[in-house]
Amino acid sequence: MDIATRVYNHRWKLDPIVRSLIDTDFYKLLMCQSVFTNRPDTRVTFSLINRATEVPLAKLIDEGELREQLDHIRTLRLSRGESTFLRGNTFYGKRQMFRPDFMEWFENFQLPPYQLDRVGDQYELTFEGSWPEAMLWEIPALAVLMELRSRAVLGQMKRFELQVLYARAMTRVWEKIERLQALEGLRIADFGTRRRHSFLWQDWCVQAMQEGLGTRFIGTSNCLIAMRREVEAIGTNAHELPMVYAALAPDDAALAQAPYRVLADWQAEHSGNLRIILPDTYGTQGFLDRAPDWLADWTGIRIDSGAPEAGAEAAIRWWQAHGQDPREKLVIFSDGLDVDRIEALHQQFAGRVKVSFGWGTLLTNDFRGLAEGDGLAPFSLVCKAISADGRPTVKLSDNPNKAMGPEAEIARYKRVFDVGTQQADAVTV
Repeated sequence: MDIATRVYNHRWKLDPIVRSLIDTDFYKLLMCQSVFTNRPDTRVTFSLINRATEVPLAKLIDEGELREQLDHIRTLRLSRGESTFLRGNTFYGKRQMFRPDFMEWFENFQLPPYQLDRVGDQYELTFEGSWPEAMLWEIPALAVLMELRSRAVLGQMKRFELQVLYARAMTRVWEKIERLQALEGLRIADFGTRRRHSFLWQDWCVQAMQEGLGTRFIGTSNCLIAMRREVEAIGTNAHELPMVYAALAPDDAALAQAPYRVLADWQAEHSGNLRIILPDTYGTQGFLDRAPDWLADWTGIRIDSGAPEAGAEAAIRWWQAHGQDPREKLVIFSDGLDVDRIEALHQQFAGRVKVSFGWGTLLTNDFRGLAEGDGLAPFSLVCKAISADGRPTVKLSDNPNKAMGPEAEIARYKRVFDVGTQQADAVTV
């Protein structure tokens, strides 16, 4: 595919960025089915959060064009082929991962309305509705904002400038893949949907990983690309579940149990490699210290904030304390990875645990230094649940720079979850 020519020719009025409801991360659909079953009537509000305030999205992106893209997404419906893929495919070794009642709902699904306002140089973009409906805005909304920002820069470039830009970006990705080829026993997946440069570029990166790494490339989080490229759809659950469950807790005692209630609901529906713990929403060490014994039987843990080495070592100690063999457990690293960190973590933990990597933004959006003014460099943009049934949500994380929520509620959650001093790390992506 000549991406540069495609980009150069993308000059007509509406060139849709998101063309499918399954151009989303697999974990969103798994979580959506869980919410559809357990909390379908909860009212949730999601909001765009630009952690990189130095990136003036409202100055870079035309409001009319943004509205056109968002309005187009609301016209999308699940196609027959997409429905067949979800209904009939085997995911994680399981047939009919998605139940008939959920699929009937999804086949008639339309994303709810959005609210868009400009505040200074930023956009306030919010989505409100029942939890199963509003949650499905997260990934397409991020994809639209990230790609429109890319298009604002690319639109100023001439045809041969674009050819050179993409040649350099392709070379960068391939050189990273060549380094990863040296890692014996590597298991790595594409987790780059949310903050990708573009859909075409993510698709190219997946194909490059397929060719360059063979069976060491275990799949992609993007459902549409998984379907088209015939690779595994990868993903389990995210911080959204404990954040909303916690917000709904009526008192401190229920709040302390909310993260485990989430996983009890998840365990009732899933087994095997889908039983992956995400422990850092309210602090990894405290989560493990208070975890019920049955969680030690789960398949593994995903490390998504803080020092990844510390998180993995804490998990190893926890498994050992519960009579588990860490060598039989899976540790998935997924926070801001690039090839240097992947190499170091693989060297430190291979053989001690089953190591896997979810490689995100710095796979699918590493254009650092390739455009004038570094205008294509990735930045940290998220879309999070900010309230549930009118109550604010909170995320603490193992990195306080990723914390979110009202200050008084953050203080309360730190008290309830006994979160002490934390190491603050810069958030790049």
